[in-house]
Amino acid sequence: MNKVSVLFVCLGNICRSPTAHAVFRSMVESRGLSGQILVDSAGTGDWHLGHAPDRRTSAQAAERGYDMSDLRARLVEPKDFEQFDYIIGMDHENISNLMLIRPADYTGHVELFLSFSQKPENRDQTVVPDPYYGGENGFSLVLDLVEDAAAGLLNHIVAELERGSQ
Repeated sequence: MNKVSVLFVCLGNICRSPTAHAVFRSMVESRGLSGQILVDSAGTGDWHLGHAPDRRTSAQAAERGYDMSDLRARLVEPKDFEQFDYIIGMDHENISNLMLIRPADYTGHVELFLSFSQKPENRDQTVVPDPYYGGENGFSLVLDLVEDAAAGLLNHIVAELERGSQ
């Protein structure tokens, strides 16, 4: 089986993208695919570089069994387009920012995360909302959306890998 790499991207890399990173990594590990699928996250803004995920994000994730303790915010860099097959943005602004630094010869996928949702109502929403300035409920909603889209993305990647190995 070939290796695949996935980079989750949001604005500051302290709420949505580390949530996606932790959830997706957990799903990859539970399916025994850690050796085949590399997972990382980054932000398009540099306000929180080197910081751990937001405490509210970490608390909500921990309640559902996801560990973010090793994650630290970093900035998306042009070299990420050389390393990652899937660069997944949480909202339209993230995608626009990614397209500004995307090399013309990049052959991977730059897509909205909820395009992989398994629930039509989530796909219709199109974006994972930024919970940073909202209340506690926003972090729970982000986890709901991320768990759904992460499962869809993993199924998509596994199917692609299986087609490629035939």
